[in-house]
Amino acid sequence: MVLSAPQSPRLPAAMTAQTVVLVEGMSDRTALETLAGRLGRALSDEGIAILAMGGATNAARFVERLGPHGLGVRLAGLYDAAEERHFRRALERGGLGSGPSGQAMEALGFYACNVDLEDELIRALGVASVEQVAEAAGDLGSLRTFQMQPAQQGRDPERQLRRFMGTRSGRKSQYARLLVNALDLSRVPRPLEGVLSQL
Repeated sequence: MVLSAPQSPRLPAAMTAQTVVLVEGMSDRTALETLAGRLGRALSDEGIAILAMGGATNAARFVERLGPHGLGVRLAGLYDAAEERHFRRALERGGLGSGPSGQAMEALGFYACNVDLEDELIRALGVASVEQVAEAAGDLGSLRTFQMQPAQQGRDPERQLRRFMGTRSGRKSQYARLLVNALDLSRVPRPLEGVLSQL
């Protein structure tokens, strides 16, 4: 079961799931869904819903509604390291620990991407492999043009690739799927592997 946005008409479906994975956005949802598929798992058949919240600042409302103070659904999550404070506060307010640290959050099933999802996937694959994926997607010309822009000069290739993926609506989700499909399953980024291993 895959859900998105705080006001989604499909939100009630999350309330019937046994476990809800809270993620910031659609690309996170796509990455976990794609990886689960590659691992032969059908999350909806396991009673697991992935809920894209529309940003980390919405975590508190969903933890409150779905967690121990609400429906008592088992929760897990994936978030960007810079947004940890929102998730930590949400878990504390929602009755899941007293200001849990990163390690305690992992014990609860909440994992941080070092920078963000794109950074994790680019590091796992390497720049050359990501560029091969972009070429196969027909985006290599656009990527090279983007890299020649003055604002990109002097930036390392990893940062350029991350920024490129955010330049067009839907591109982050597109590349989440493409990059996860390109992964060697022995090199799955720790946060993605961690979340799925707890489900």
